[in-house]
Amino acid sequence: MHWDNPKCDRKLLKEHFDKAKELGAPIFVNGDFFCAMQGKYDPRRSKKDIRPEHNKTNYLDALVNTAVEWFEPYKDNLALVGQGNHETGILKNCETDLLVRFVERFNYAYGAKLHAGGYGGHLALKMTQSTTTRSYVIKYFHGSGGGGPVTKGVIQNNRMATYIRGVDCITQGHVHQAYSHFDPVEVFDSKSMSVSKKNLLHLRTPTYKEEYEDQFGGWHVERGAPPKPLGGCYMHLEYHRVDDSRFVTASPEFWVTA
Repeated sequence: MHWDNPKCDRKLLKEHFDKAKELGAPIFVNGDFFCAMQGKYDPRRSKKDIRPEHNKTNYLDALVNTAVEWFEPYKDNLALVGQGNHETGILKNCETDLLVRFVERFNYAYGAKLHAGGYGGHLALKMTQSTTTRSYVIKYFHGSGGGGPVTKGVIQNNRMATYIRGVDCITQGHVHQAYSHFDPVEVFDSKSMSVSKKNLLHLRTPTYKEEYEDQFGGWHVERGAPPKPLGGCYMHLEYHRVDDSRFVTASPEFWVTA
């Protein structure tokens, strides 16, 4: 999200978070919740890239305090925030975990149940119908690399699929692209001695940080990067029971603007 950056489209972000609140949907942020590049240690810092309310001597504290206030309406929806390279950069250079500080203060202020995740991890979503339960497992990883101008990071999905097992979805962010695709995979059940097929879903979620604008200038423009989609992704899961078969269908819907 890069929530604290002046280039974050907060109007769009609020629109999407309000929609999630209306739907009663849990919200998961897969890294780079904060941008946090304006500390004195950071060579990328720029006066034009800091909001007035964060231009203080206690810069990192200001990020946490204002974020706790801004996200108050979504205290019942925010479920998990993972680490991104911007947060791990703060941990490396300033020896403080910015994300954990935000989560602890947020939960204390509102009695929320927000969890601080890692750079990668798993989400097991359990759905129950009658007396049967089925889990939909998501492997999340913030992402790595720059995202190729042609492949847009899709090749990383193929690489991850070679060493990750037992999940239904692999989701990444980082390179500010938006796409989804299914990889049908063969599954052998040693208990029933049967072979079945399932669709492994790959997701790449975009950003709310608009860096291209009119291409007048800036680091994003000077390195020749293209416009990136802004927004997030809404996932609709349905649990089905047909005869003796139980399965979950996943329908990703991108809430994006160019």
